[in-house]
Amino acid sequence: MVDPRIKKLAEILVNYSIKIKKGDIIEVSAGPEAKPLVLEISKLILKKGASPLIRSGIEGFATVYYKYASDSILKRKPVIAMFEAKHVQGHISIGTDYNTKELSNVNPKKMAIRSMIMKKVSDYVVDQDNWVYLEYPTNALAQDAEMSLEDFEDFVYSACLVDWKKEEKRQQKLVKLVNKTKNVRIKHKDTDLRFSIKGKKAVECAGTRNMPDGEVFTEPVKHSVNGYIKFSFPAIKGGREVDGIRLEFKNGKVVKATAEKNEDYLKIMIKMDAGASYIGEFGIGLNYNIKKFIKEILFDEKIGGTIHLALGRAYKETGGENKSALHWDMIKDLRKDGEIYFDNKLVMKNGKWKIYS
Repeated sequence: MVDPRIKKLAEILVNYSIKIKKGDIIEVSAGPEAKPLVLEISKLILKKGASPLIRSGIEGFATVYYKYASDSILKRKPVIAMFEAKHVQGHISIGTDYNTKELSNVNPKKMAIRSMIMKKVSDYVVDQDNWVYLEYPTNALAQDAEMSLEDFEDFVYSACLVDWKKEEKRQQKLVKLVNKTKNVRIKHKDTDLRFSIKGKKAVECAGTRNMPDGEVFTEPVKHSVNGYIKFSFPAIKGGREVDGIRLEFKNGKVVKATAEKNEDYLKIMIKMDAGASYIGEFGIGLNYNIKKFIKEILFDEKIGGTIHLALGRAYKETGGENKSALHWDMIKDLRKDGEIYFDNKLVMKNGKWKIYS
């Protein structure tokens, strides 16, 4: 018997998160672990008169690919991937990690090369504006979260099975506040960072792109960021954990980057391209059902009472000023003694927003 929470999640993804019309082709990508959810999603897509296109990965393929692929293969244009992107009308992508450290020993330069080559495909999908990404509860993620699989499933469904229409209305209060703000200051015992968001657009995130969701984001004016920030949790990229990250900014650019763990990897990623050392996103976590850091960014960046900054690419919806193949989210926990000021006015303290109190 299918877990009723899986059926409810499938209904949210198909009937709310993306738009599906009769005759559409909807790509559903997932590993075998998510079979129950994929089948429920497929049933609902078919009932709408649309066709599911199932894409399933093979465990270990990424390791083999990066180990043996030559530079010429890494730089090969993704002709087939782009063809598919142009001929499907929606995407439901389901992460099914079986080993979150699979890419830990892969040369980061190889991943950076492929990331830049695939950027046109990912940009096309994002611009199509009809996609959603979910992380399915697997044993690998449960282990990273230091939970049993059963407890982790409870954690995931609590974060996902939300009245997203109601949440969207709630988020609009913060969107309006952000949109009329010119200057932001983030203060904590090891952080004092200032930047402008004048002229940038705030976007609410209420279940239509990520699942779970729960954030409002915008972007800084590219050259306005000044000060320093130390992030609270490890930033994870390509299976590597970079812990104790501290960044200093001058006129928007990272001028000093240190870390207590994997500092060399941090510096390599920041030098990926010209835009990788600038901030492309300022995000505000608003999902208060997510209280614990679990080493999975889809959940962690939504923790209520945190903010996150992303080095690299800015999103088109907020202005898209900074260009980069990198987009790397880093989280700052403000639930204890943290403060945010909008135009010199205290708007958030200890993780709680005054507009909701």
